[in-house]
Amino acid sequence: MARRALKLASLTAATSGIYMYGNKFLDPNDFGIVRVGRAIATTAVITYDYLTSLRSVPYGTEEYEFLKSQVHLRSAERLRELCCSNRGTFIKVGQHLGALDYLLPEEYTRTLKVLHSQAPQSTRQEIEQVIREDLGKEIKELFMSFEDTPLGAASLAQVHKAVLQDGRTVAVKIQHPKVQAQSSKDILLMEVLLLVVKQIFPDFEFMWLVEEAKKNLPLELDFLHEGRNAEKVAYMLKNFDFLKVPRIYWELSTRRVLLMEFMEGGQVNDRAYMERNGINVNEISRNLGKLYSEMIFVNGFVHCDPHPGNVLVKKCPTSGKAHIILLDHGLYQVLSESFRMDYCRLWQALIKADMKRVQKYSRRLGAGDLYPLFACMLTARSWESVNRGIDQSPVSASEDMEIRSNAAAYLPQITQLLNNVPRQMLLLLKTNDLLRGIESALHTRASASSFLNMSRCCIRAVSTYQRSKSLSLYRRAQISLTEALSLWQINLYELFLWLKGSQLGNWVIALLRRMHHST
Repeated sequence: MARRALKLASLTAATSGIYMYGNKFLDPNDFGIVRVGRAIATTAVITYDYLTSLRSVPYGTEEYEFLKSQVHLRSAERLRELCCSNRGTFIKVGQHLGALDYLLPEEYTRTLKVLHSQAPQSTRQEIEQVIREDLGKEIKELFMSFEDTPLGAASLAQVHKAVLQDGRTVAVKIQHPKVQAQSSKDILLMEVLLLVVKQIFPDFEFMWLVEEAKKNLPLELDFLHEGRNAEKVAYMLKNFDFLKVPRIYWELSTRRVLLMEFMEGGQVNDRAYMERNGINVNEISRNLGKLYSEMIFVNGFVHCDPHPGNVLVKKCPTSGKAHIILLDHGLYQVLSESFRMDYCRLWQALIKADMKRVQKYSRRLGAGDLYPLFACMLTARSWESVNRGIDQSPVSASEDMEIRSNAAAYLPQITQLLNNVPRQMLLLLKTNDLLRGIESALHTRASASSFLNMSRCCIRAVSTYQRSKSLSLYRRAQISLTEALSLWQINLYELFLWLKGSQLGNWVIALLRRMHHST
């Protein structure tokens, strides 16, 4: 009897193994015990590496710094492999870390950046399953044509080009089928592992990462929420005729499937594409800065995932104007009025190099005594440049290298700051770093025009706030007059900069010099 039971068990196990091997819907990576075991093992190996590799080396020596960099690199590579294997939420969190260029050691950001191009793809069968479950029809019933190869695959979904039965070309965003079920378990697992690591390394303060994932991931997994965000930002920024946001087709959209108007173009960091297509690189950088200054300082509703795959550029064949196409509207940060005002005033102080106000508003935003570090994190400039004025000189290669090396040297203080600042600040820091990456690729970083646009938006935002709080008609008129004068000064300064850099300006300056010498 026992022998028969053993044979039956063996046959069952063998059959199950063959079924799992042959069934495309089953993947060992999807089983909880495999995912948990892999995450625990990776965390243990990384922890052991940090504990043992640096133990016998004197702190602060060249050998210590070299070994620390090697440990950072090994750990980042192990973390990348974990993200690629466990996929979904792990890739999403890894991408977030990879975007923090000036806040984390370069070994981590450089290694984890590749996760934007290594996201998994769902199979055709899985796509058909999601569409069938959510829309109640087969792909061939809904679409005249449907491209099997996705336009792009991300951590939570992938996008396919298709043509509807009425001839409209659309982009179909389809959620990976297993992400929804795995996400809450993955976040809990990360939370437990980070708590364990913190017991071993008390300075390790990364709980903010889990808290952000807990808050934002359910929203990103709801594509109807994403569609509403897209419509809201399109309406909010309708005055910018260069901005294009794909229209949502609500009749064929669900929480896991989003149908949008199809739009294409080159990635915003592709300088060569812009030059080939006659697109003014400086204009694109300036307009992108305008969009984000308006979102952050004036509206307090911010698209927080501007990596190059989500921001495209295209020259309109009829008008010749360059358009910015904003995609992927799942991740937005809503800023409270009090936070937005403090943030406005802090940036005004940073642009004017008003150190007393920098200290005041940094402290109000939770930086405490670490306000110099906070100012450097916000601007990605050295403390010397912050004191001198961040608009006074462009970022040099040596200064950029100094900031990146400081991210490793001051990691405990940086993580402490990230834990102390309001949660609204975290996604803004990520957004800032992504935008700086685009500016660096276009060679337009720290241009005077970007600071002028920020100044304009800050003045408008603060003036609007002050008028809303004033009961006196005279006081409101006074605020409006001050606002108009401040904006006029900025326009005059911008005209001066344009003349200074133009051929006409050079002629005027030469003429004035001749007149001066003749007198």
